Amino acid sequence: MALIKLKVITPEKVVIELETYQATLPVIGGEVTLLPDHMPYIGAIQAGEIMLRKVAGGEEINLATSGGFAEFHDNTLVILADTAERAEEIDLVRAEEARSRAENLKKEQVHMGEEEYARTAALIEKEFARIKVARKHHSRRGASLGNGS
Repeated sequence: MALIKLKVITPEKVVIELETYQATLPVIGGEVTLLPDHMPYIGAIQAGEIMLRKVAGGEEINLATSGGFAEFHDNTLVILADTAERAEEIDLVRAEEARSRAENLKKEQVHMGEEEYARTAALIEKEFARIKVARKHHSRRGASLGNGS
């Protein structure tokens, strides 16, 4: 069975490198799912959830991302992400606190410039993606939603 060689890279580190059967990416306008032997693809990734399956119908690996770019060709997928975190690394309580702080900042800044508004909106999107991925992961594992769970 053909597999996709996947590498997710942020400016800080290689987040994950593995072979996978399927990769679903949050792209501008929706999602794209790549399977082995898919036609070449280049696209912008938006804040959301990257879903990976190591085998058909197998366990899912989830990552939260705040955006970036993806390139796929010859069964190799490279994702250059602004940020990316594996679901099990996300502290849900801290993510919700960060989202709340960003929303409060947005409300408090009556005369926010366009650039600052865009930065704050992007931060809120990032935290929503982290929360979604963390909740999905924790509910599947039956884990508590507190620190380090």
